[in-house]
Parts: sequence; C-alpha cells; structure tokens
Amino acid sequence: METRERADAARNRAKVLSAAAGLFAAGDARAVTMEDIARAAGIGRGTLYRRYPDVTSIAAALLDEHERRLQEGLLHGAPPLGPGAPPPERLTAFYAAMVDLLDTHGHLVLGAETGEKRFTVGAYGFWRAHVLVLLREAGTPDPEALVDGLLAPLAPEVFLQQRARGVTPDRIKAALGRLAGTLAGGHSVGPAVGPAVGPAVGPAGTLPGALPGAPTAAG
Repeated sequence: METRERADAARNRAKVLSAAAGLFAAGDARAVTMEDIARAAGIGRGTLYRRYPDVTSIAAALLDEHERRLQEGLLHGAPPLGPGAPPPERLTAFYAAMVDLLDTHGHLVLGAETGEKRFTVGAYGFWRAHVLVLLREAGTPDPEALVDGLLAPLAPEVFLQQRARGVTPDRIKAALGRLAGTLAGGHSVGPAVGPAVGPAVGPAGTLPGALPGAPTAAG
C-alpha cells in the first residue's frame, strides 16, 4: 500500500511539473495560478496544495536542477568560471553563464524569483556569495555595498525586458563583460567561452544559498 502511495505521489509530481512547465512557457509566468496548474495536470487542488504551497514553489522546483548544475560548475568547473582565473575574468564568465540560464529558462526564473522573492527563493544567496568573494579578491573597496548592484542586471524582469527590445544575449554578455572589467582597473574582459560554471566557500564547504543536494567544495 505504501509503495503504491509513493508511486502515485511521484506520478502526480511529474504531472504537476510537466503541466506547470507548459503553462510557464506559454505566457507570462506571473499570471499562472494554482488552479491553472491543477486543471492542466488533471489533479485536484487539494492534491496540489499538499505538495506545493504556491506557484512560486512549483517554479522553484522546476528551476532547481538547472541552478544546481550551475552551482556545480562554480565550485568545481574549469577557469574562467572555476578557480584559477583573475576575478574580472571569473565575473565575466559568471555573467555569461547566468545570461545563458536566463535565456533558456527565463520563464521559470520569472515565476520563481521576481521582486522580493528573488532574494529569498532560489540560489540568489549563492550567486551573491560568489560575486562577493570575487570583489574581495580584487581588492574592491566596500564590496558589500557593491555586490547587489552587480547582480541587479541579472534580475529576470530586466533580462526579459532587454530581450523584448531586441537586445541579443551576446550583446548583454559583452556589456556585462565591460562592467566586470572595471574590477581590473577599467579594462574590459572579453566574453567568456567554454564551460560555464568555483568560488571560495562558506561554512560546511558550501556557499550561502546553495540548493539542497548541491556539491560542496571538497574534491
């Protein structure tokens, strides 16, 4: 009996995530409701609410795997995103990886990490810790005052607005690379090429904001 209940729960989860992914991709993710998802998944609202408290939690579940993969690269990837490259190059590579993430999964990020939710849901704490480490390594004055400003261009609303205006991902990467280049005394760094995705780490070998199951710095 217990095995069958677990199998039913797994099937329902798959239905919910599949239905939600389709709805998020089809229109404005911010307009999707729990009733929409339950209807598209063919399950009752009670069943849906037992597993997910709101639409944000469903979008976050869909986004988790993509963000976890990026975290793995940040911790253990080859330079320039991984350890071993100068801070401006690593920041440029981080920007490039995030632009790719937003370009591919922007509808999910929009559903999970907009407004105030951006700072409490998802991996924002991880990205912030990574950039903060790079600022400190570069000897940037008052990095705590600057770090959130450097992450602001990666807000999903900003990125999707740029794309709606016809700004290509390559242009966004190049512009952010010039911003990252200010860490090197104003000299811009070219767009990162190669595997996207290791900063210094926080307590227990992970960065603050790391997703459950994300890799540690060991190894």
